[in-house]
Amino acid sequence: MVPPGKIILLNGPSSAGKSTLARRLQAVLPQPFWNYSIDELRATKILPWERIESGEFRWPQLRPQFFEGFHRSLAAFAQSGNNLIVEYIVETRDWMDRLLTLLDGLDVFFVGLHCELPELERREVARGDRRLGEARTDFETTHRLCTYDLELDSTATPVDVMVARLVRAWGNRAAPGAFGRMRAR
Repeated sequence: MVPPGKIILLNGPSSAGKSTLARRLQAVLPQPFWNYSIDELRATKILPWERIESGEFRWPQLRPQFFEGFHRSLAAFAQSGNNLIVEYIVETRDWMDRLLTLLDGLDVFFVGLHCELPELERREVARGDRRLGEARTDFETTHRLCTYDLELDSTATPVDVMVARLVRAWGNRAAPGAFGRMRAR
């Protein structure tokens, strides 16, 4: 049996900089970490997006089981000994509670990635691959549901500074972490 992997869970609104932070972390952490996200899964064409976008399949009907599978896969990969950097957007209390249950017993370092709304909206437009308004919706809900081990702000903080802060805080983490404290409530 291999020991379970560790999870660094980056939570923040769309366009907050989670992917950039995850790639930089992956390049500097002393152990191998997978960069695991919904965007990465979409990029692999795992979902039938062409048929969803054409209306043949309805995303609202597929979405609940997709996210349940994604949530369960986090636990499966980590319990199999894989370290994960997870890019995530906590959308609902149910999702947060589900993660607390599924990841119980695993080493989860929960990071809140903040960004001011005008900058989020600027990035959202510049990306061109998001529905306009997603960043605002996420901004209004994502962080209200969480307690973190570390909070960072990507508005004006250089990514290398955030990486250094995160690596330092992750190396100095102590139990109970944010997930343990949220479970205790």
